[in-house]
Amino acid sequence: MRACRPAPPTISSTGRVSDRNVNMLITKLNTIAEAVADRAEMHSIIGEQRNDWNALFLNSINSITLTASLMAGVAAIPIGDETPYILPLKVSSVILFTAAAGMMAAVNKIQPSQLAEEQRNATRLFKQLERSIRTTLALRNPMELDVEEALERINAIERAYPLPLLPLPDKFPKVLKPTVWWPKLNLKKNQQQQQQKKRSDNNGWSVELEEEMAGILRVLKTKDQEQYMTCGELVTNINRTLAVSGPILAAVAAIGTGLIGSSTVHEPWPALIGVVGGALATVVNTLEHGGQMGMVFELFRNCAGYYVRLEEEIENNLGRETCRRGNGELFRMKMALHLGRSLSELEGFASYASASCEDDDIKSLLGSYSEHMYILAFPTNI
Repeated sequence: MRACRPAPPTISSTGRVSDRNVNMLITKLNTIAEAVADRAEMHSIIGEQRNDWNALFLNSINSITLTASLMAGVAAIPIGDETPYILPLKVSSVILFTAAAGMMAAVNKIQPSQLAEEQRNATRLFKQLERSIRTTLALRNPMELDVEEALERINAIERAYPLPLLPLPDKFPKVLKPTVWWPKLNLKKNQQQQQQKKRSDNNGWSVELEEEMAGILRVLKTKDQEQYMTCGELVTNINRTLAVSGPILAAVAAIGTGLIGSSTVHEPWPALIGVVGGALATVVNTLEHGGQMGMVFELFRNCAGYYVRLEEEIENNLGRETCRRGNGELFRMKMALHLGRSLSELEGFASYASASCEDDDIKSLLGSYSEHMYILAFPTNI
């Protein structure tokens, strides 16, 4: 007599599994939610630590360079034929300048302000994912796709904002790419959606709404995404220049300080190089890390990624049949919230969907477009 094997779980036309597996799916999602909350706490703690790194290194390096500059100036003061205090001051100043140059090079490579911004974004996205899971559990019974989607989103966030410090990614990329913290479109989910029964109505979509979404899509690609990418590349070039200039100025100051008193003719140039070089190194270090150029770069990269995500959502909806899209009115409201505009303000975007409207015309007509939008320093995913 053969052993009785349990029947495999069945999936209904709506994609739901049988009731006997609902408890297991609820347990899985609760476990994932707890893990996500723990990761959010970890990223929050690490983000605060790396933000402290930025402040501590900034203050320490500035103190070292200013102290070394003061020593170099004092060592150059003539006090008579015998100058017993020149050598100790000069050697101490050279050591401090050399240490400052090495610390600047290391900190410029790490970019702690950018690391802190990455962890802040990861914390926000993990908290958002936890709220999404809790909402799913509160509103309906979960599906296998919910578990798979949650795991994919966790992996995507971890890839975009890694927790380990090493290996360090390129902080000064030649080609700026938007940050991608969301998973690719789930093919299984699309297949199951295609198996659903088609609706008889238009699901809230109309020709005018499609033209409106197509216009928004074109504006995002032509103006907003390109604008943030251009600003990000500009900030990267400025940050690269500051990162190279700081250690060089500190090294030049160390060389100038080492030449104090070495010439038979007491020229003021070595001391001048040491003092001015140290002062300029302090200014450059303050501009780079006090201004948190790494954080600004990461901010522009995240904003560009934010618009890329909106573009993918619009393309995915317009590329499907009307009956297999999300509700049109709800989707329109989500786009309005994402862009910080009212529903009535979105109506004007339909004119930009026409192929006869050139990209340059879009840029000129929307010259003040970004002024009416919220600054997407902390973009959200609704």
